[in-house]
Amino acid sequence: MERIAIVTGATSGIGEATARKFVADGMQVVGCGRTAEKLVALEQELGDGFYGVAGDASDGEVLDRLFETAVERFGHEADIVVANAGRGLGGSVKDADLEQFRELIDINVTGTALLIQMAAKRMVEMQKTGFPDTAADIVIIGSVVGRHISPFSAVYGASKFAVHALAEGLRRDIGPQGVRVSLVQPGIVISGFQAGANYSDVLVDSFHEKFGPLPSCDDMADAIYHVVALPPHVNISDLVIRPTRQDYP
Repeated sequence: MERIAIVTGATSGIGEATARKFVADGMQVVGCGRTAEKLVALEQELGDGFYGVAGDASDGEVLDRLFETAVERFGHEADIVVANAGRGLGGSVKDADLEQFRELIDINVTGTALLIQMAAKRMVEMQKTGFPDTAADIVIIGSVVGRHISPFSAVYGASKFAVHALAEGLRRDIGPQGVRVSLVQPGIVISGFQAGANYSDVLVDSFHEKFGPLPSCDDMADAIYHVVALPPHVNISDLVIRPTRQDYP
């Protein structure tokens, strides 16, 4: 049976690269993003293996539609969910814009919790009869700053600390029922994330100087693919991916 994946944040960065990687391997993907035009362009480029659902990944109705679309479009429940949608926010605890922090928590934490809760309920049912012959994967995108405090992105890091707690709590809950939960924690990856987090050009240039060459979003997608392609009884639950020269965070 062909695997079906739901990928949020699929219109750019790691999410888009992951959707492309999955489709290239013959998987079928329901991608979610806020930019309807980009989703249409991806449908045209990637063909029948990709279908886009436009909307906010912190909206429960949108998330419900992703799971419904997987069944309606591709014939059965999604057995891979990549919780990737999120945003960054530069700034220390002392200086960060806390109004933007409210928005950050909504998409990074609440939206992730909603998505993985929906996925968990469906996948536990699937794996009652599927495991160990079939895999079911929930992949959650965290961050190295969810492991190590970074003063220049401390409030963003706080949201990822919360996401990491959700991931490990879910793994301990549903891993024994045959559902794999994997936390993927990228280090510095150059994408649209830096602009969305309002990082200065000087800061971004310093990343290249200190830590380069930097991984691409395609490198991250390759790692995510490796996680879900393992035999069903093998779970990489905690994966940190940094540029070779990145010492901290």
